[in-house]
Amino acid sequence: MSDPARTRRAAEAYVAALNCGDPEAIAARVSEDFYNEHTSTLGRSLRGRATYRERLPGFLAEFEGLRYAVEDLIVDGDRAALAYTMTFRLRDSAAGEPVRIRGVFRLRMVGDLVAHRVDYWDGAEFERQTAGGRTGAGVAAAAGEADCGIDAGVDKNR
Repeated sequence: MSDPARTRRAAEAYVAALNCGDPEAIAARVSEDFYNEHTSTLGRSLRGRATYRERLPGFLAEFEGLRYAVEDLIVDGDRAALAYTMTFRLRDSAAGEPVRIRGVFRLRMVGDLVAHRVDYWDGAEFERQTAGGRTGAGVAAAAGEADCGIDAGVDKNR
């Protein structure tokens, strides 16, 4: 039987690692056979911790100051659904405005590690905000200005 408290801690640790922007720390939070599945046509799915680790530096460089603010975290056994708002500045963007996209991670844990991540986000919204249109309106702070960890907004009562 799985431990929901352990699943919650693993999900929170994974997001905290993403928010720190350290490829080694992020890769350390996923299993050897990690499956990173993207539902958006703009995303690139992959399998394996080593492949994930190889892609992280380019991803983090492209999405400067990447930050996931957790809106909600729901846990059921070894699975978690984590609603987020992702903010970043796209490298070499003429607008320089922070991009803000809402999405959901569906996570399956094995022990303290993420074994499968399904990422749901709106590719059209990404294109709208990065194609020179009005971007990031209402973002309180530029992406990456907060410390590592999980931003406020997680409902700890779930």
